[in-house]
Amino acid sequence: MQKKPQIFLESHHLKNQCTGFGQFNYWLIKKLSEQNTDYKLIANVKNRSYLKDFEEVSFHKYYPFTRYKQFYNRKKYDLWHSLNQNTKIEPQRELPYLLTIHDVILMEQNEVERSDKSWIHINDKISRSHAISYISKYAKETTNKYFDIPENVKQEVIYNGNPVQAINPIKNLNVSIDSSKPFLFSIGQFMERKNFHVLVAMIEKLKNFNLVLAGNKDKAYGEFVQQEIEKHHLQNRIFLVGKISEEEKHYYLQNCAAFVFPSLFEGFGLPPIEAMAYGKPVFLAKKTSLPEIGGDEAFYWDRFEPEYMADIFEKGMSRFEENKTDYQNNLKKRANSFDWNHTAAKYLKLYDQILRNT
Repeated sequence: MQKKPQIFLESHHLKNQCTGFGQFNYWLIKKLSEQNTDYKLIANVKNRSYLKDFEEVSFHKYYPFTRYKQFYNRKKYDLWHSLNQNTKIEPQRELPYLLTIHDVILMEQNEVERSDKSWIHINDKISRSHAISYISKYAKETTNKYFDIPENVKQEVIYNGNPVQAINPIKNLNVSIDSSKPFLFSIGQFMERKNFHVLVAMIEKLKNFNLVLAGNKDKAYGEFVQQEIEKHHLQNRIFLVGKISEEEKHYYLQNCAAFVFPSLFEGFGLPPIEAMAYGKPVFLAKKTSLPEIGGDEAFYWDRFEPEYMADIFEKGMSRFEENKTDYQNNLKKRANSFDWNHTAAKYLKLYDQILRNT
């Protein structure tokens, strides 16, 4: 019996399920394992238990010291798939190599020089690559802006899937918000690029709505957002609920009047898709990958003055309410178009192409 080609999945971020990298690792490997018949998939993870949800995926133990060049992996694989641009785990041998780039936001934020370690790190990974996949057109465009991609390197955009499916209404959940008014909802890590603070001044203009912001708020930016809330005397209308459970997330998505997401930098942007799965109107910054995600079904802010943002919101909600059924159906259809089964099938096809051509 002929041995199956071995594909090494550099996937040690699988343990961080609350992050975008962790979710990407989990859902891609899960769906690859369900569809794969031709390859031996080998996942590089710290603990074998991380693979309990996957069918026919072999375990390779991750050790932190393998980030250093003298301890790079010496084994010979038929294909190495680096599941994100930040990982420092590499093969010592020259192997067929696929790199998935989620974003190069650091370059966009800081205009990083080519002598900077972060630029050199990504450029070294690109130099190894026989193919590069991107999770959005924006990720591809910005990578090509800051790096010289060799002409013989195949480049392909493969969108992530949406792991969240709408569930039955959650009732009797104890949440610490004022439910006397309809509320807007947003979720994400409290970092400056999420731009949450602009929602504070907008809510001051929208007297009939409260705002719920979920996510880890213990960083300096979380303190800044809290200060903005206090400055505008909105403590009784804006609620920072911190990290929340999946059940709580579904509750807020089910019950919010709209989802608001003014993020300045997103390589993909899963939260708006989660909201669209419930047929909720979504209001997004017209920046980076978000127009790709929201498509024609979302409403967009070009800038962030509070009066302008409130005006876009009110006009968008009016349009939504006038054609509510059509909008809801189109939003749900849009969300369903991001499917992890389709994503995995495209990666398996890309594996085939790389192995045939190297």
